[in-house]
Amino acid sequence: MNSFLLYQQTGAVVTLTMNQPDTRNVLTGNSAVDEFVAACARINADASVRVVIITGAGSAFSAGGNVRDMQRFFDDKLDPASIREEYRNGIQRLPLALYNLEVPTIAAVNGHAIGAGCDLACMCDMRIAAQSARFAESFVKVGIIPGDGGAWLLPRVVGMSKAAEMAFTGEALNAAEALACGLVSQVVPDADLLTAANALAQRIAVNPGQALRMTKRLLREGQHARLESLLEMSAGFQALAHKTSQHREAVTAFMEKRAPVFKD
Repeated sequence: MNSFLLYQQTGAVVTLTMNQPDTRNVLTGNSAVDEFVAACARINADASVRVVIITGAGSAFSAGGNVRDMQRFFDDKLDPASIREEYRNGIQRLPLALYNLEVPTIAAVNGHAIGAGCDLACMCDMRIAAQSARFAESFVKVGIIPGDGGAWLLPRVVGMSKAAEMAFTGEALNAAEALACGLVSQVVPDADLLTAANALAQRIAVNPGQALRMTKRLLREGQHARLESLLEMSAGFQALAHKTSQHREAVTAFMEKRAPVFKD
């Protein structure tokens, strides 16, 4: 089977394309998690990357878990402890890698984002949807629970009430409904999706990479830290930022009334 993930870099923007459209880009029963984890490590180590776009090939963003593969759990020889370890060492590595990626991430949702596919979109910082996109926290429909962190991710994006409605009904939202509840920030014609995602990425990528990475870390920490703790962390990061060549260039360019040129 071909690689699950295509890695393409243009300037400061990396596009990760899930490339198994014949399976609707499912995230289990294949190498998807390993490839996402490796890509995240590669991006974190590459200072030239400032923004990441994640999208899917074909008609689906991601159908989430491979339902056919779930039939093997019917085997009485596979005990609950083994299944628990499989989740911990498998799909649960994905949110830990992607949610904590150091650079800003944009999910360009080109079609159905179902179950873990919906949660994958929520692991990103921003989401843009094609008009054909659909979102469903659909685990309950197949008698399971969000095993990939969806119960933590989704309420932080749409609020507890809407997250509960999605998780308890398992029903899908269309793109307009996703926009109304804040699950996505833009809805565009299908043909314009990557153009819109790249336009947003470029608006971000013009800014200095070190400041972007530190800002994202503060936003992540701010979701659970006390104000006092975040202020201490901000003071430390600001001290580092003031001493970067990118800060010097930004201030100098402002004073000279020209566009800054940042070097990573």
